Amino acid sequence: MDKVIGSHYLMPPTAASERTRMTPDHSAEQRSRRRAIAAWLFGICAMVFVMVVLGGLTRLTDSGLSMVDWRPITGWLPPMDAAAWERAFEAYRATPEYQKINRGMSLDEFQGIFWLEFVHRLWGRIIGVAFALPFAVFLLKGWVDRPLGLRLALLFVLGGGQGMLGWWMVKSGLIDRPDVSQYRLMAHLMLALVVMAYGLWTALALWHGAGRTEQSVTAQSAAAHRVRPLATGLLALVFVTAASGALVAGLDAGLTYNTFPLMDGEWLPAGLFEPPPAWRAAFEDVMTVQFDHRVLATATLIGVLTLAVLGRRWGLQGRAARALDWMAVMVVAQASLGIATLLLAVPISLAALHQAGAVVLLMLAVWLRRELADPA
Repeated sequence: MDKVIGSHYLMPPTAASERTRMTPDHSAEQRSRRRAIAAWLFGICAMVFVMVVLGGLTRLTDSGLSMVDWRPITGWLPPMDAAAWERAFEAYRATPEYQKINRGMSLDEFQGIFWLEFVHRLWGRIIGVAFALPFAVFLLKGWVDRPLGLRLALLFVLGGGQGMLGWWMVKSGLIDRPDVSQYRLMAHLMLALVVMAYGLWTALALWHGAGRTEQSVTAQSAAAHRVRPLATGLLALVFVTAASGALVAGLDAGLTYNTFPLMDGEWLPAGLFEPPPAWRAAFEDVMTVQFDHRVLATATLIGVLTLAVLGRRWGLQGRAARALDWMAVMVVAQASLGIATLLLAVPISLAALHQAGAVVLLMLAVWLRRELADPA
């Protein structure tokens, strides 16, 4: 038996891969190695989740523009003495955010926003090390074959790209406007979600990739076949809804129209998708952006609950059924958090929980789709 992890555990289901999964893997050593790599990837996903939460807090507390340079290699340490703090503060005083919003801020107040952004960036560096070192060890030990190695290398590249994209986002708030571009904020969040989803999918494939039997596959095939396309659609819908939430955050759209379910006393408030063109209003007009997010979130709520009912009716079982049940619970909690955040005009604690809930819901959707691709 090969000493490396076979790539068939990570490929989309085909007739050949189904037959492969029906052959039990009798190698305890190979299974142990595979699960060790999966556990490491689960840990990386958890770290990225913390990173997303920290990023949301920097946005909510207006801390993200406190560091005006990006030093990927030498930026591990904060200012270490009074002179260094003064230099950092002086650089911040030259930014639009200070000039237009925080003029007169004291050094102590600056340090309050600086530390959160510093921790956010430091955590990103720690994730890079936590990925690179074990990956190198797995390669040196021969635990990873070429296909899996390429997938993990791509994950590492995406993570590095996330750091560069974050700096590109920050730069948009250091030139003319005292805020980052909502487009770049959305791109930054979307890439983080892609990294988490790809990492989780790969980890699940490795963790549950052995011990398939013809009986277990056949028992699930009918229900899985019916649920699979709907689960794929829901995964896409949850992702798009989360992306629209980034636009809401980028435009501070949650601070307006703080009623639900009506907006400005109407189901369809006057002024939607104005000024033209309509496509630009969907990304730049506060009313339209919030309206779009409400519609997408409502569609997600209805879609998940409907699929949960259908899944039970069609006889979905095993881990896929559990994933769908958890999605149903989470989507209700997420909708409740979103409504509460809106009605209370975006308190930091609720808003941070709402963003975290979006990530959890997306990862549950990934889990569901992965189980349907590789039924148990």
